[in-house]
Amino acid sequence: MTFIKIQNVVINTSYVAAINLDSQTSLGEKSVSVLIATPKFPLLQWDTVAQNLYHYEWIEFTGQAATALQDYFTNFNNVIDLLPQYQESGVV
Repeated sequence: MTFIKIQNVVINTSYVAAINLDSQTSLGEKSVSVLIATPKFPLLQWDTVAQNLYHYEWIEFTGQAATALQDYFTNFNNVIDLLPQYQESGVV
């Protein structure tokens, strides 16, 4: 479990479900969006069979925060790229 502090937001990376690294705001400004999935705890035990056990929320960052998040999530120490952009030419 790792925590990331971006300006006044602290994110527990255990709850990061997805990241959109290459997006833009409606004004054309570069942004990075992070999908946070936090568990919902049912009030009653028999509610545990509920379909939606998580609450999902997209958080969008722009400016220096977007650049810092993109650097963090593209750093090879933090993320393993399963499909690299530049594959060897011998692979068909």
